[in-house]
Amino acid sequence: MRYLPLTDGDRAQMLDVIGAPSVDALFADVPASARLTAPLDLPDHAGEIEVNRALEALAAKNLAAGQAVSFLGAGAYRHHVPAAVDHLIQRGEFLTSYTPYQPEISQGTLQVLFEFQTQVTLLTGMEIANASLYDGASAAAEAVEMARRVTRRRGVVLAGGLHPHWRDCIATMARWSDAELDTAPADAEGAEDLAARIDGETAAVVVQNPCAFGHLRDLAPLAKRCHEAGALLIVCVAEPVSLGLVTAPGAMGADIVAGEGQAIGNGLNFGGPYLGLLATRESLVRQMPGRIVGETVDSEGRRGYVLTLATREQHIRREKATSNICTNSGLCALAFTIHLALLGEHGLKRLARINHARACALADRLVALEGVELLNAAFFNEFTLRLPVPAAPLVEALAHEGIFPGVPASRLWPGIEALDNLLITAVTEANDETDADALVGALARALS
Repeated sequence: MRYLPLTDGDRAQMLDVIGAPSVDALFADVPASARLTAPLDLPDHAGEIEVNRALEALAAKNLAAGQAVSFLGAGAYRHHVPAAVDHLIQRGEFLTSYTPYQPEISQGTLQVLFEFQTQVTLLTGMEIANASLYDGASAAAEAVEMARRVTRRRGVVLAGGLHPHWRDCIATMARWSDAELDTAPADAEGAEDLAARIDGETAAVVVQNPCAFGHLRDLAPLAKRCHEAGALLIVCVAEPVSLGLVTAPGAMGADIVAGEGQAIGNGLNFGGPYLGLLATRESLVRQMPGRIVGETVDSEGRRGYVLTLATREQHIRREKATSNICTNSGLCALAFTIHLALLGEHGLKRLARINHARACALADRLVALEGVELLNAAFFNEFTLRLPVPAAPLVEALAHEGIFPGVPASRLWPGIEALDNLLITAVTEANDETDADALVGALARALS
């Protein structure tokens, strides 16, 4: 028997207070297709051993990226994470710590977040960063709302090379505001003219670099056009390792940088938890969502760290909050900080060069196959190929051989026939020459 502490009378009274006619009315915004019409078809309760056995059997059906020859990317990247990272983040004071509301007993956690902020500003070429957000997509959505507060405008241009999951997250948040989104079509060729979409009502232009198709571009001309029109340029970075080699967004004129930090210090983890990065110019700091850790001195002149400018609704009145974010990805930020500290500046640059060199070498081998075309004039460690056959069935076939050749563009942009033959392939330091040989051989056989 289910334990339900509320009686029908209790529910009726609660509904009356909030003015809802029924419990179902509380879920009016959830599409009917996403609601259950009957209990889930699950087996009856069982003992712990039986449950473990059943779950292990389900888990065994998964083929993880680390168990195959994997060239998957498209926003989540498999890099080598040093063993020291996991060892250090599992220390009790880090693994079990909560939000550092009491600075006098949270100096270690606060210092880590302060160092994290410093690293993010150095990577992005910006002046200030916050103490992390949930993931890259939500960071991009928060950046859009931030830009709208700054400019007091409604129009937002979304580039065709922006990852569609990030675009959807922005659209979800914009649904509850008066934002007007101008979404450019998917830009597989890397030739879109975003400057032509800017007008006097544009609050921000959101562009990804490298974009979801892997294209690299100089954003300085676009930043200039944005600023001439009184708009802000938001640059999204899904692969932070690229910042070891690619010109920083801040150096190209970005006003806000939203990024995904997963690729540094964090594994793929079947999709999460991940880590959102957000950095901006100091003049915009009071519109930045989330929290900032600041450095100060105590009454005896000793250095200390505190939360400052925490303009979220846990700290200030709801109507004055810049965000309703409830927490930050603190443990993931710690992993990011430790890994980047282990690499250092020279190590990160070397890692980026290895990624780029291996990607270039593999691209050269793949385009030598009959009917395969490279769409990128410039890329970092991810590129898009046009195949002579639809990409999705080919990827499915090679997956059964233990090879993940990449992500079909049709999976990210379904229903666009022009993208059906496009394959997005990512190469990192985790892919050696043996992996490259396996992919080239398998693709050659599949296309013959």
